[in-house]
Amino acid sequence: MNCLFFRHGIAVEREEWEGTERQRPLTNKGMVRTRQSGKGLLALRVTPTHILSSPLTRARQTAAILQALLQEKIPVHSTPELEPSAPPHAILALLGTLPPDGFVWCIGHEPHLSATAGLLLTGTSSRAFSFKKAGACLIQIERVVRPGAGRLVWWLTPSQLRALA
Repeated sequence: MNCLFFRHGIAVEREEWEGTERQRPLTNKGMVRTRQSGKGLLALRVTPTHILSSPLTRARQTAAILQALLQEKIPVHSTPELEPSAPPHAILALLGTLPPDGFVWCIGHEPHLSATAGLLLTGTSSRAFSFKKAGACLIQIERVVRPGAGRLVWWLTPSQLRALA
């Protein structure tokens, strides 16, 4: 399985947002930069078979922007396993239910994505890695989805993704 982790784009600052944290949206700049990063993903030929997203607004908006770039419209599945408060093991369990030859895009938040990537790569929920907004990494998982079973293919910042577009 190939698993792409993508952090949501630039969102409205907490101090400037009057709604709930769950409803905090992307800024216009965040939408533009997310689309540019998504074009970089297309240049890398990382077409998904599944798209999973945190149910929070900014992640769902990010997923919709990325989905719109695809020729084949893959449905976006909103899942609580990608919420910021979810334990990293939860998304691994969900990934384990998907076809082993799948290519899964997971759109979520920091520090959850870093902890999950660390778990796949090192076997522990290390936060030694970090994602910038609209940044991504690709992890290849051989056979069974479990801690330490991942191999890092690449880890790219948003500016690197945009340069590929």
